[in-house]
Amino acid sequence: MRGLDFSSWQAMLSTLVGLAVITLIGVGIRLLVMQTLQQRRERENRQINERLRTLIAAYKTLGGSFTGALHVDPRHLRDLRPAPGEDGVALPAGIDAGSDRARRIRDAVEAALSDIILLGTDDQVRLAANAATELAQGRPVQTAALVVSLRDFIRGALDLAPIPSSVGIPQQGPARPSAGAKGKGDGDKAGGKAGGGGGGGMGGMGGGGMGMGHGADDDGSHAR
Repeated sequence: MRGLDFSSWQAMLSTLVGLAVITLIGVGIRLLVMQTLQQRRERENRQINERLRTLIAAYKTLGGSFTGALHVDPRHLRDLRPAPGEDGVALPAGIDAGSDRARRIRDAVEAALSDIILLGTDDQVRLAANAATELAQGRPVQTAALVVSLRDFIRGALDLAPIPSSVGIPQQGPARPSAGAKGKGDGDKAGGKAGGGGGGGMGGMGGGGMGMGHGADDDGSHAR
């Protein structure tokens, strides 16, 4: 209060102007700091949401099945075809040599492992790296331990209570892709072939009609 001078109206006016300038500077600094913190918080929230979205998708891919074959078959179809003079390799149960389901499961699991190595925790990265190494070396891979780690992390990030130990969750394995998309593509191809055949038949009928027209003209010219 010692710096304030109210002895005259000029001094009082200059004092008020100085106080207003100091107040505006303080408010501006506060708004700038708040805006910076808000932008940082929004960026962190976007990163957390993107990370959770990716890890949830990986969890669904790695743990979307409770029955059937709960492992990932690393073999390619070229490894299943017998070489000249050799017997074919026995396929695991539930896998058809003429189907690409095992390949689609393996590709989806490899993409999920790549996402986990990029965005997962230290424990998840270690488990995903071990699974990827097993796949690269051609050994079947179990994903149950990685699925449990993902489930616990996702529930904790969403502030959900841990699953009670009394709840018995069966072992989970990679999700089996549906064959609906493939069946639809095959149906479209068959429809296209049928449509092409029909078009050829119509063309043949048109050609026959033209031939009949020419024959009628020729007969008319001879008659004349």
